[in-house]
Amino acid sequence: LFSAIPYVGPMLVSWMWGGFSVGNATLKRFFMLHFLIPFVILVLVVAHVIYLHESGSNNPLGVSSDSDKIPFHNYFLLKDLLGGFVMFSILFFVVLIFPDIFLDPVNFCPADPMMTPL
Repeated sequence: LFSAIPYVGPMLVSWMWGGFSVGNATLKRFFMLHFLIPFVILVLVVAHVIYLHESGSNNPLGVSSDSDKIPFHNYFLLKDLLGGFVMFSILFFVVLIFPDIFLDPVNFCPADPMMTPL
């Protein structure tokens, strides 16, 4: 993907690979990125939530009175809990009742040491 960038693409690919081909440096860089990206995302989410609570959220409907607002507890909380329970129930049903539904059919063939798959 990076090689498609005009002018700097090949240089960028060479820099990301750590040389002219994929090697040990490339693996170390991508393993490091795999480890650090979730922490970076966590910091960004926490900063977003802190900023949202300090400045307040937007009010696109223009509702200013408290009587027109719907409280989170009871209405939205129960709706979210019901949706989570339904999704969790579907997941448990599929995992516990039909555990082999997403497996490859070749996994159920008996092993034959005289024939190797391609």
